Amino acid sequence: MLALASLSGAADADWARAGAPYADLALLGGVALDADSRGAARELVARGREEFLPDDPLAFVDTQLATLDDAPIRAGVNVRSTTVDPIREAATTCADHGAILEINAHCRQEELCAVGCGETLLRDTERLTASVAAAAAAGATVSVKVRAEVDGVDLPATARTLTDAGADAIHVDAMDSEPRIADVAAAAPDAFVLANNGVRDRTTTWEYLAHGADGVSVGRPSDDPAVLERVARAVTDWERRGRREAGRDGGVLG
Repeated sequence: MLALASLSGAADADWARAGAPYADLALLGGVALDADSRGAARELVARGREEFLPDDPLAFVDTQLATLDDAPIRAGVNVRSTTVDPIREAATTCADHGAILEINAHCRQEELCAVGCGETLLRDTERLTASVAAAAAAGATVSVKVRAEVDGVDLPATARTLTDAGADAIHVDAMDSEPRIADVAAAAPDAFVLANNGVRDRTTTWEYLAHGADGVSVGRPSDDPAVLERVARAVTDWERRGRREAGRDGGVLG
């Protein structure tokens, strides 16, 4: 699988449609849902970052997903919230559209961490698992975007806990620590592991897949067709190689 990773203030429905010829999944957002996360997003905008700050974030999620209901790509939305209820509501909307709800436990901007969003959640598994459980109970397919190499965080153990709480996918920003993908995949064998960071070509794609990732995601160059074409071809070639090897080994064809 090739996914397009969320880009604050840029990853919208038009962006997803542009990447549809190459990718299987587009994760829109991130979208700040509650008062504290929206306040932090406004501070980010004040210092020059792009952020989605619609008047009604839940209505924005619904409208964006509706625009993609007939698109040849599955949609998802990466969301930030310090409280559970908005995540539950967003998950219900995602379920209605057959979309993925991705909980952001990844962003490291000081403004977001100060209010308890982003990677702060990796150090507060009680709050994070409550959000995962609420989203799963609402009927959504749930992904959690996480970051490797966060001080004090045992990422494989956290991945296992999140899967037990109802997460279907763990989206890992490997932070130049590619072998961590293998650790997460081993710790959470029932989760779909999506690897992110520096995915640009066959070499980077195959490295993550060799470590046990089920798919890769492209972030900053997700609006560059040349990069997406290279990565899509690499994913396809890897999958074909796997099918051939399975056939020789008597696997799925045996």
